Amino acid sequence: MEISTFANLVNALAVTAGVIFAATQIRDYRCQRRRDSMLALVRSFQSSTFAKALRSVIELPDNANAEKIRETLGPDGEDLVAHLTATWETVGVLLFHKELSIDIIDDFFSGPILISWRKLLPYIADLRQQYQRETWSEWFRWLAERMMKREKSSAPVPAHVAHRAWRA
Repeated sequence: MEISTFANLVNALAVTAGVIFAATQIRDYRCQRRRDSMLALVRSFQSSTFAKALRSVIELPDNANAEKIRETLGPDGEDLVAHLTATWETVGVLLFHKELSIDIIDDFFSGPILISWRKLLPYIADLRQQYQRETWSEWFRWLAERMMKREKSSAPVPAHVAHRAWRA
């Protein structure tokens, strides 16, 4: 084999190895980024503010408009509602951009998302009208619609039932 042929072969192998290495690094980076996003999501839900916000919203009466919510929760409570809806907005955006998987969101929060949407729909409609902004809580709505669609195709099954046979 001539030296130029051998050099070309070595060069081709080096380029191929470099491309494979780069592809592996990109895949690993994407996996790490997804894990980091999921951990950040979990941490954000472990705050006392989020817990208080979720509890406040879950306990609201169904079909409460903005006036009723303000009357029930007061100004601080409305701040909690803003915190919760902003959190669901963030989750919706992260899902849309494939930073989170719908399975993870479903496992963690499908119930709270759907209950929050049901409780806050009239309130959000009032705010959209008040601020003349249809995009108010748009990603929260989008997220809730994804969860509703999922539950129409397969009813939610509690983890202790769905994964009863799981072994470590």
